[in-house]
Amino acid sequence: MNNAVKTIGVLTSGGDAPGMNAAIRAVVRTSISNGLNVKGIRRGYAGLLEEDIVDMNNLAVSDIIQTGGTILYTARCREFKKEEYQKMGADICRKHGIDGVVVIGGDGSFNGASKLAENGINTIGVPGTIDLDIACTEYTIGFDTAINTAMEAIDKLRDTSESHERCSIVEVMGRTAGHIALWTGIASGAEYILTAEKFHGDIQRIISKVQDRRRLGKKNHIIVNAEGVGNSNEMAKLIELATGIETRATILGHIQRGGNPTCKDRVYASAMGAKAVELLCEGKTNRVVGYHHGEFLDFDIQEALAMEKNLDPYLFHITRKLTTR
Repeated sequence: MNNAVKTIGVLTSGGDAPGMNAAIRAVVRTSISNGLNVKGIRRGYAGLLEEDIVDMNNLAVSDIIQTGGTILYTARCREFKKEEYQKMGADICRKHGIDGVVVIGGDGSFNGASKLAENGINTIGVPGTIDLDIACTEYTIGFDTAINTAMEAIDKLRDTSESHERCSIVEVMGRTAGHIALWTGIASGAEYILTAEKFHGDIQRIISKVQDRRRLGKKNHIIVNAEGVGNSNEMAKLIELATGIETRATILGHIQRGGNPTCKDRVYASAMGAKAVELLCEGKTNRVVGYHHGEFLDFDIQEALAMEKNLDPYLFHITRKLTTR
């Protein structure tokens, strides 16, 4: 390996995601196994600008692979969108001897990583977001845990909805991307799945479907609503008013970000963290690690950010058949 990079910094930025700690652990231990020093940058780019930087060793990442959240903490940093702060961040890296940085986060974090690369710091992005909204990769750290958390919550809500003969609207996270809603809706047998990509505000169609199923003897109804659609409480009022069926909205919120990561999130995050270090050792920069067709690959960050990611067309297609009684 090319050992031009001597010290690697690692940071987590943006929203936290289960599995980030597994990625941090992999970055630290892969770096050390290649004879490199590692420094942890706390609280993302905000911590970088404040020089909240600590040395890391194997012991520092012991017993964290099973934990949610991020031991390096995370924050959003609007200042880092400005050129003066991007240059400052690169200068701080050089001051601390950091010549390579692994950035674990989403698309906003990758924009920052690309700016560090422009300012002479070798930088690799690792996709850490529960939203699955990074187009160059079929997998993002935390998505698997988030959908399992949401699925388990919906299963529990189904029990109480059946007992009270209710309609339940369950709002899941994902910003403007409907991947969490699509996957959890299918997994929980939801009667309706609403995503920003496909739902255009036709509440009457939902009302008619609920009424039809009640006439057929259906005692409970689950509607999974994506965060990008929103208005779950208002939707519940409209359905109850039109149907006479007691309707409740449950917004799952940030519980989807927490909890012990699944096996998949631990393994894939570990592979991505290790891959990021290997890329830096090969002299690569301004790249993002991705998982595509069974392989861990790397892409140019700007090319990756320019890609568009849509809902899986086949999964969306089958929902129309699976959500009929």
